[in-house]
Amino acid sequence: MSKYLLSILLLIALPAYAAEEPDHAIHEELRAVLSTIQTAINDAKFDDMLPVISENIRATTINQEVMSNRSEVSTYFYRWFGPGGYLKKLHMTLRPDALTELSADKTWGLVRGSGVETYTLSDGRVFDMQTRWTAVMQKDPDGKWRLLSIHIGTNFLDNPVLTAAKNAAIRVGLLSAGGGLLLGALLGYFVRRRSKQ
Repeated sequence: MSKYLLSILLLIALPAYAAEEPDHAIHEELRAVLSTIQTAINDAKFDDMLPVISENIRATTINQEVMSNRSEVSTYFYRWFGPGGYLKKLHMTLRPDALTELSADKTWGLVRGSGVETYTLSDGRVFDMQTRWTAVMQKDPDGKWRLLSIHIGTNFLDNPVLTAAKNAAIRVGLLSAGGGLLLGALLGYFVRRRSKQ
């Protein structure tokens, strides 16, 4: 299909889609908030997300740290990621399960979804964490929609970091056992050799 034909189909389909989606303009603004947050995190420009976050944000991260204002959001990300941080990089993808459920007066909304948080460690190892999240969006007095609250969780029983730690422990155990067997065999060989002499 040519790009020209595809462009025509999109121009025809988008108005129809917008007409079917209730409160389309609100949902577009909410999508823009999500996009701004993801882009700021993925580009490690963490301050870029602050304008779309409520001054009184209430957030719980995947490692269960809590934040209660905008400055704590910046502090958290700069402490953990990038130059001088504990980890090299975070790439986050958040997907809502459905449209944000808006309040009757359309001043706040509730949304939940799934995500993937890809952590790059300072030694180059990469871990993908599957997440679930729930967020509350709020229309502030200036008319802008902002993230008021978010809680991110993961299945601690299906955790790639723990799996890597378990695998490392198994490797160390096997290497130790192998080393012990080899050392025992060598000692036995030298003891038998000496006793023959």
